[in-house]
Amino acid sequence: MAIIDELRTPLYFAAGAADLAAQQAKKVPALIEQLAADAPARIEAVRNTDPKAVQEKAQAKFAELVGGLDTDLKKLGEQAQDLALRGVGVAAEYAVKAREKYEELAAHGEEAVKAWRGEAAEELTEIAVVVEPDPEPEAKTEAKAEEAEPEAKKAPARKTTTRKTPAKKAVAAESGE
Repeated sequence: MAIIDELRTPLYFAAGAADLAAQQAKKVPALIEQLAADAPARIEAVRNTDPKAVQEKAQAKFAELVGGLDTDLKKLGEQAQDLALRGVGVAAEYAVKAREKYEELAAHGEEAVKAWRGEAAEELTEIAVVVEPDPEPEAKTEAKAEEAEPEAKKAPARKTTTRKTPAKKAVAAESGE
């Protein structure tokens, strides 16, 4: 059963992701309408912006960034190591969060599949199938076997022999003489 569960989890994840995507897709028309309503105001704001002012702001931010860099190589090396360790920690944290979200989506997918199928107790059905196999195929084969036996008793098999026709007898008699 563990192997089946391991195979089902990715499928449930996909179903959960598809269901979640469908839910989010329902929100798209409202977002498009909102963007269409806001677009003229935004376009007008861009048209009214002075390009020289934007360029001056960008240059000021760049100068601030360059001026803030340390020139001490030892300090830069320590900061690089610190950032690398933080990066590893953050990556591990995100891996744990990703696994949790994966399991949440798989659970959501399982519920969505049950809702799509209209099944509330899928597990009980599976257990019943495993414990009590389908008796219909056995009953059908037994019924067919019983039907075949009376037919066999009614008409016993005949031996088929080929009879010689008079013309063949005459030809056989002439060649035998």
